[in-house]
Amino acid sequence: MIKLTFLGTGTSQGVPVIACDCKVCRSADTHDKRLRASALLEVDGKVLLIDAGPDFRQQLLRAEVKRLDAILLTHEHKDHTAGLDDVRAFNYITRRPMDIYAEARVLEAIKQEYKYVFAEYKYPGSPEMALHVIDNQSFEIAGVCIEPVRVWHYRLPVFGFKIGALAYITDAKTIDDKEREKLKGLDVLVVNAVKHGTHISHFSLEEALTFINEMKPRRAYITHISHRLEQYAELQLRLPQNVFLAYDGLIVNLSQ
Repeated sequence: MIKLTFLGTGTSQGVPVIACDCKVCRSADTHDKRLRASALLEVDGKVLLIDAGPDFRQQLLRAEVKRLDAILLTHEHKDHTAGLDDVRAFNYITRRPMDIYAEARVLEAIKQEYKYVFAEYKYPGSPEMALHVIDNQSFEIAGVCIEPVRVWHYRLPVFGFKIGALAYITDAKTIDDKEREKLKGLDVLVVNAVKHGTHISHFSLEEALTFINEMKPRRAYITHISHRLEQYAELQLRLPQNVFLAYDGLIVNLSQ
């Protein structure tokens, strides 16, 4: 059994956006309140986090997460990595570094951003991180098999992740044919869509729906949503029957 919890479903600015008075940002519907994109996966008793953005602390407190075995990073942008300092809470509990998995380029960015974590003489109480390099080959974390999926965020290479019959894709604009083959016929496909029309580095809603139709999952969930899409209650009614707008706190269960 795989349990997926959407901790955050917003773009880099979240929703509401600071100082914005649009209809979506002023919505009282909790479905329209979106922290930065992140997801929690519970597989065979193991707890894995995909991305740790600036809302990391708030998200884990809200979801009452007591255990975290490892963190997977899709890429190095701050809305996906800015919360990593807070792994110190788990360091205190487990008395070990937090395992973090990403491709080499991303880990080098982490080393630069969090220099104090990797300094020869560390400040007492600094977070502890164990960095693990991955490439576009399957790997395991404590017996959980994970298959990276290469996508392109404009010209930046990003990894999505496939676990069993579920795949989580964020910050994608294009996906090569070879990688698309990994995503066909899934039980659950999660994919980003920020707005209508076109965007230079993200799927639009229309592009995401076309992609979902081509991949033919049993269910699909849209994440990384901006305030430029309609309110949840309005837009969900117009989506295909097997496509759902994800929202913060949504839980999806599926068999492996």
